[in-house]
Amino acid sequence: MDINLLLNNLNAHDINQRLDALRTLVNEMKGNINKGCFTNNHVHSKYSFSPYSPSKIVFEAYKNGLAAIGIMDHDSIGGAREFIEAGKIAKIPTTVGAEIRTDWSNTQFRDITINNPNQKACVYTCIHGIKEDKIDEVDDFLSPIRRARNERNRKMVENLNRLIPDIKLDLEKDVMNVSYASDGGSITERHILLAAANTLIEIVGKKEKLINYFNQKLTINLNDKQKAYLMDDDCDIYEYDIINILKANYLNKIYVDAQSPEIPDVFDAIKFAHKIDAIIAYVYSGDVINSITEDKKNQKFEDDFIEDLFKYNKSIGFDAVAFMPTRNTEEQLDKVMNLCRKNDLIQINGEDINQPRQPFVCEKLSDKKYAHLIDTTWDLVNRK
Repeated sequence: MDINLLLNNLNAHDINQRLDALRTLVNEMKGNINKGCFTNNHVHSKYSFSPYSPSKIVFEAYKNGLAAIGIMDHDSIGGAREFIEAGKIAKIPTTVGAEIRTDWSNTQFRDITINNPNQKACVYTCIHGIKEDKIDEVDDFLSPIRRARNERNRKMVENLNRLIPDIKLDLEKDVMNVSYASDGGSITERHILLAAANTLIEIVGKKEKLINYFNQKLTINLNDKQKAYLMDDDCDIYEYDIINILKANYLNKIYVDAQSPEIPDVFDAIKFAHKIDAIIAYVYSGDVINSITEDKKNQKFEDDFIEDLFKYNKSIGFDAVAFMPTRNTEEQLDKVMNLCRKNDLIQINGEDINQPRQPFVCEKLSDKKYAHLIDTTWDLVNRK
């Protein structure tokens, strides 16, 4: 049995090949996995941006001993049915969600950067606990969002081409090919940067050549950690390390504001979530002063007006707040949890996984202070 081939097949293009690989790997590893209490319900798949197919998400959850796992893709629910089936194969309970951005132009927060660093009045919002019989209805809601997003993606590709003329990216040829758009997935800004990373490897090379290109041609001063990553050309996530460099230096320069219908009005999104009997959650970012995870620049978000914001969220129909225990300080987390209790908002562990270096296990959940987040995951799992 070629284990490496099976692991590669978890990300094969064909769904059945992915599920067959998972089935074989689970049977091979049976009895060697100790299941713990940890859960995670905010893992992105290749149907938005991630190194993991839905089957591979479940495999990583199985390998790491997670008790339950949830999928969460930007503007897409294309991986949901595969994910549910994969969970059955691995005997891991699953929960399904979708992440969108909502338009807050018709609210009192219209002129403020809320939880999205790229655009004012544009808010990351999660729809949790989507039932299996509502998947098609959710896809109908998300399809026009994806179409509108691709028009904006085209403009951002043009912007990046102007900044890095050597890459000459084409949306259809280069960017769509590194996405699952043809299968109902979305194309994000990171897909554009992945296409750029692949092109840079092709025309420049790796290691010293690429470091020199960043330094001399693009005038980007890399730190020692970034240089070390780029010198490791045997790393199977090499492109992701390039993406992170490009994201830090170019995303704000190529970004084009999203507008309707790509970002539905927040009141329409709430109405839709309740129509399908799902839970709609505001995603808490929190001010970044010294990034806990070292992957964010210092920036103000919603902390200065969080009390008014959470009260408002409850008044307009939000059910929950999703937050990331490993991404915020203890002070921020205490404030968020207290305000959720005060405003009767469900607390959801929204530990966002979309990078290969991120662990699947959120160790903070072992602290009894956050144990209730595990209970919330089980509540989501049981919404069948």
